[in-house]
Amino acid sequence: MADPWQECMDFAVTLARQAGEVVREALKNEMNVMIKSSPADLVTATDQKVEKMLLSFIKEKYPSHSFIGEESVAAGEKSVLTDNPTWIIDPIDGTTNFVHRFPFVAVSIGFVVNKKMEFGVVYSCVEDKMYTGRRGKGAFCNGHKLQVSRQEDITKSLLVTELGSSRTPETVRIILSNMEKLLCIPIHGIRGVGTAAVNMCLVASGVADAYYEMGIHCWDMAGAGIIVTEAGGVLMDVTGGPFDLMSRRIIAAGSKTLAERIAKEIQVVPFQRDDED
Repeated sequence: MADPWQECMDFAVTLARQAGEVVREALKNEMNVMIKSSPADLVTATDQKVEKMLLSFIKEKYPSHSFIGEESVAAGEKSVLTDNPTWIIDPIDGTTNFVHRFPFVAVSIGFVVNKKMEFGVVYSCVEDKMYTGRRGKGAFCNGHKLQVSRQEDITKSLLVTELGSSRTPETVRIILSNMEKLLCIPIHGIRGVGTAAVNMCLVASGVADAYYEMGIHCWDMAGAGIIVTEAGGVLMDVTGGPFDLMSRRIIAAGSKTLAERIAKEIQVVPFQRDDED
């Protein structure tokens, strides 16, 4: 049987590339920066413009499909995941990087049917790296097949994470104490490029062994999640339970053993789910 979603995926790649061009162009110009949930949670006119552009192209071509977008939710739309084919979009993952012109900025498009990830496209626009993953068909970056590191020994691992956008002292304290616990195991190191999607693609590429974070959203994970699993990696909840796209937390690792070990070490930061009011 022909792949029913292949056409959607090809379309997503075209869209991500177009969006990336808008983002790259905008990096050359003055920016109007606004604040969302915290002084460190930023949005620009380009985030909003790119999302509107993606939404209008998708709605025109697939009027029956659903849509969850970071900026639509910020503007008051609900983010509820149904069984309907759903496009989950982050127009600029790494807005703080974008504002500072720090060169890791991505367009993330995830496509979910029956609450299962079918394909993901993450376009790291400054690097011009197009990451793709399709259920059952593998993961690629610019046409090269991706494979996770399969590292199981945490003492030989390089992890990626972020400090997040919350500036609440208690939350910051837990995030830093989790890093301290992991570093002292000891591990090789902790990195982070400022975008969840690219961090996860680095795990898929085998250059980082695992990524963990709490407080991110479904649009940060939906594109890259399937890229990780199709590269042979695992997704897990930070509690060690099954991964839940709407839970706002994730461990993405090159092996189940490593994911479980990280889950054992970290204290959970409570964040409201994406599908709760």
